[in-house]
Amino acid sequence: MLSRLYIQNYAIIDEIEIHFSNKLNIITGETGAGKSIVMGALSLILGERADSNVLLQKDKKCYVEGYFKASTKSITRFLKENDLDEEEQIIIRREIAVNGKSRAFINDTPVTVSQLQQLSSMLVDLHQQFDTLALGESDFQREAIDALAGTEDLLKKYAGVYTQLRQAGKKLADLKSQKDSFNKEADYHRFLYNELEEANLTENELEEADAELKLLSNSENIKAALTKVFYELSDGEQPLVQHLKQIANSLQSYTDYHPSLPAIVQRLLAAQIELSDLADETESINDKVNHDPQRMELLNERLTLGYKLLKKHSLHTTAELLSLKDDLETKLQAALNVDEEIALVEAEVTQLTAKAVDLAEKISAKRKAQAKPFEDKVNNLLTQVGMPNARLKADITGSSEDALHEYGLDNIEFLFDANKSNRFAPVRKVASGGELSRLMLCIKSLVAASMDLPTMIFDEIDTGISGEAAKQVGVIMKELATSRQVISITHQPQIAGKADAHFFVYKQMAGERVKTNIRQLSKDERVTAIAKMLGGEQPSAAALENAREMVGV
Repeated sequence: MLSRLYIQNYAIIDEIEIHFSNKLNIITGETGAGKSIVMGALSLILGERADSNVLLQKDKKCYVEGYFKASTKSITRFLKENDLDEEEQIIIRREIAVNGKSRAFINDTPVTVSQLQQLSSMLVDLHQQFDTLALGESDFQREAIDALAGTEDLLKKYAGVYTQLRQAGKKLADLKSQKDSFNKEADYHRFLYNELEEANLTENELEEADAELKLLSNSENIKAALTKVFYELSDGEQPLVQHLKQIANSLQSYTDYHPSLPAIVQRLLAAQIELSDLADETESINDKVNHDPQRMELLNERLTLGYKLLKKHSLHTTAELLSLKDDLETKLQAALNVDEEIALVEAEVTQLTAKAVDLAEKISAKRKAQAKPFEDKVNNLLTQVGMPNARLKADITGSSEDALHEYGLDNIEFLFDANKSNRFAPVRKVASGGELSRLMLCIKSLVAASMDLPTMIFDEIDTGISGEAAKQVGVIMKELATSRQVISITHQPQIAGKADAHFFVYKQMAGERVKTNIRQLSKDERVTAIAKMLGGEQPSAAALENAREMVGV
């Protein structure tokens, strides 16, 4: 509910403040008094484009603030998702600076125009004359039928199944694409794998072969060096091991005469033992080092094969070749498994499709069952509002053979015939502004309770009607206002007479400038204003009496 609207420095409005009723609010005033200016200012906080040309005083900012009382789940969710303060009262403010730049705020937090539009659509339903968008949109048409058909629970179930179906369908498409890719690459991958499989490389084989080949290539020189070392240590004319033992023995008999000699003798003996071990180890190594041409040839063949594979795959180690082999094996195995996985997902898609179609057909049945009663009620209301020859038809098409979409199987289109010609066409193409306005009022009056519509604002939807038709429009608005706030700008006294709060827009001189102002009328002032709407500036007694009857005083 819009409880308060504050406007400053907008067009010819210096400063006004309006406190709206939570029921039916009517705004009247002479042509040119500024009613459309008030709506223009309101449109700013609903997210319309801002223009610096609207500034009354070019050196001051323009402010428009709307105070709303609302606490629906969708609004609470929006505030949380956008990190906005949750208050009992939502304040939307729009500012236009002197340079033309505008800023938007929700509860004093800066927001984008897109965020402003999103929130305002939950708070206000604004219908202006010649505004064909909402009624012509398929979403609104579907929502209207669904609201009356009571499909909410079925639609929630369907939405869950449809989401699963879309996910499964995407997974199936990805698998089939993957299979195509596998098929294109399978032969090449199999060739590469077989090549590595035939090579039969073992862990670190190339690195170890390279080291062994270097050893074998130098085996004769290594044996000669080892033989010489062993000879000098153990087999020479004066072997180092034997000579060192003799030196130790020569000092042994004098150890009792000098305290340092026992330690020297022990170190000489330890060195003799170490050299003896070195001689044994050298001999052992020498026995194992042999020149083996056949082994060298085998190692050269393995290295040639290994280096060829490394170069081919731009790799550097045996481990990388073995890892590549594992990857190729995984891809080949995946190619074998993908058909099985495709079959499983196809079965899932079939099951979900059947479930979705079943729910969609139940939804469709409810919609189609509601179509004729909906048409009859709307057409009866159209007669009441002065369109006796107009007809609306809810065209609902779709079957289980058609493609499922987000809301089931049906395509819903409102068709309109203004003159009983039986030539129905989409309402967005054939309805005039005045016809569309009254048609929208009739439809919204039927679905308002079911759709939980927000504050409803009608800007001069009474164009082209008068008398009984205008009275019926007022009756419909009054009924709408029993469960939600309605704000309407009107020129019709029959509609103004139904108001719970009547606001009068007028111009007044302020120095040398003309300014627009607005005030709420008392009961007596309402009678006078409506009498003037009936009989002119100097209303007759009959007009006054008629006005009192309309106001109910």
